Amino acid sequence: MTVENTSIGEMLAATVPMVRTLNLEFLEVTPERAVLRLPDQPEYHNHIAGPHAGAMFTLAESASGAIVLSAFGDQLSRAVPLAVRAEIGYKKLAKGPVTATATLGRPVAEVIAELDAGRRPEFPVSIAIQREDEAVSGEMTIWWTLRPNS
Repeated sequence: MTVENTSIGEMLAATVPMVRTLNLEFLEVTPERAVLRLPDQPEYHNHIAGPHAGAMFTLAESASGAIVLSAFGDQLSRAVPLAVRAEIGYKKLAKGPVTATATLGRPVAEVIAELDAGRRPEFPVSIAIQREDEAVSGEMTIWWTLRPNS
């Protein structure tokens, strides 16, 4: 499966079981922004009837993966995208469905130039997790790399 012949959402759902398990919805995916939604599902609630922290982490990580595939999908023949590290802060109580909006932290051309120069580029993806009232309930940054294929 390649990015060219399928949508990012279909690709992630086919290759990442947690995307299917959580029933994540892909609302928007471009090289500049990805928006995913986690529906309100009681089986993924925490002890206070909101989305479990692990489900929100997976939602945010999936949004970051979607933007990375959209931005760098044309590089998959020579490099594999990998999450390197992540930091998340839970800011406000979340109830109901939540969305994660991911934005790329470096210009695509700059990252590709590093890859072209034989380096293994790292770049951040920032994600805001929001409730339906648009209040930010969590913020996450994931650092990704493009590891050149051997």
